Amino acid sequence: MSSEPPGLRRSLGVVDGVAIAASSTAATTSIGIGMGALAATVGLQAPAILLVAFLPILGIASAYARLNRSEPNMGSGYVWVGKTLGPWPGFITGWVTLVGTVIFMAYTSAVTGSVFLQFANKAGWHRALGLTLDPNSTALSTVVGLVVLAVVTYTAITGVRKATRLQTWLLVFEYAVLLAFCGWALISGGHAFQWSWLNPFAIHDGTAFAQGLVLAVFFFWGWDAAFSVTEETKNVRDAGRGGFIALFTMLAMFLYGAVAFQREMSLPELIAQGPQGLTYLGAKLADEPWATLPLLALMFSAVASLQSSVIPTARGLLAMGRDRTMGQVWTRVSPRYGSPALGTVLIMSISAGVSVLALAIPKLNEMILAAVNSIGLVVALYYGLTALACAVRFRAALRGPLSGALRAVVAPTVSGVALLGIGAYLARSYVTMSDHFELSPDNGWFMLSVPLAIVASGLVMAAYAKYVRRSPYFVTGGGTAPETAPLTPEHS
Repeated sequence: MSSEPPGLRRSLGVVDGVAIAASSTAATTSIGIGMGALAATVGLQAPAILLVAFLPILGIASAYARLNRSEPNMGSGYVWVGKTLGPWPGFITGWVTLVGTVIFMAYTSAVTGSVFLQFANKAGWHRALGLTLDPNSTALSTVVGLVVLAVVTYTAITGVRKATRLQTWLLVFEYAVLLAFCGWALISGGHAFQWSWLNPFAIHDGTAFAQGLVLAVFFFWGWDAAFSVTEETKNVRDAGRGGFIALFTMLAMFLYGAVAFQREMSLPELIAQGPQGLTYLGAKLADEPWATLPLLALMFSAVASLQSSVIPTARGLLAMGRDRTMGQVWTRVSPRYGSPALGTVLIMSISAGVSVLALAIPKLNEMILAAVNSIGLVVALYYGLTALACAVRFRAALRGPLSGALRAVVAPTVSGVALLGIGAYLARSYVTMSDHFELSPDNGWFMLSVPLAIVASGLVMAAYAKYVRRSPYFVTGGGTAPETAPLTPEHS
């Protein structure tokens, strides 16, 4: 074991931040498996709803960048909201971020497993050990996905720098394939481009608009992963630069992919293909072996997304652990790798457990829709709270130049209120759309029960941290400064 005190290593630059943010957002996975869900919600107005969703996300991004410059901390919203709006909303912000990511990793594991099974089918391998290798089987996809999750967890443990290098190469390949096939579809597609695709007012149903907006926000979710490694970044501004570069890149990719899909596929085709939209597009456009390239890109994207989700989650828990709002087990940093290795393994194990629980929904596409609808609400919640924290903390900017007031107060306020309002409207719609509870992605009470359970469990954990752990976070409302954080060495 090294004789040096344990600590996180400042080895990352802006390119690493872009790689982490872009991998976590997973444009190829979002386009490949999410366009069907978006089309089922808003029809052919998917490009329009993506554009509308980008506006509040841009305001949220400016809030993150401003707060990070003022107080760089891997706890991000958990620390910023806690110090500005109070420890209870701060803890809830951190808690829903972590639990939402764990759920995301659980269902992404199943998606990854499904992609591997599709690849096996392409290779002519349809049965093994007496089992049919069905990519739509949640159970089998989950088992395969958990094996992949274990592998990416190991790469995350051995160092974030090594992980970002792998993600960079995966991104280069998947984006090249996505750009090529979507470009092909744009040129050869049989459905004429219509300007109404970019018109959000063509969505006449308020509930569909709200649900579509939450789904679109979920598409962009992940760009803020760059801020989770701010304490491992050489220049504090690199986290913000990485997040913004990834965010604008994602907007371009999403619009490019949405229009390309609609040029090549009709609305019924988009809905019917669901999570296999990208592989279906590849099969329509090309013969083998070229038709397999989109599937390979989707597989790489899912693997990179899993890995980039493990990294910020473990670091968020490390920030909470050093405040004693969570157990000290999360503060252990490996002297060998300079990463929270034990916490990373624990996160993988918890996600694996959630994956097993998700087997209650037998069809993969139904599982994806249920997870996205549920996570979308908690993402809107913690983004909204963080934006409002920025507006409150920097409200003095209203007395300064107009440009500074717009960036620091007005844009975050409008964005935060918009997301919280849309979330509240959608929650109300879920209550009225069903008259009973059922484990189904189109059951309103089920879709609402998951985010409510997340928030309720967060309140219980906050009470335990305050009254049992006696966490100083609930006294000061602020997180422990990174340079004074007591980190526990791991024995290798």
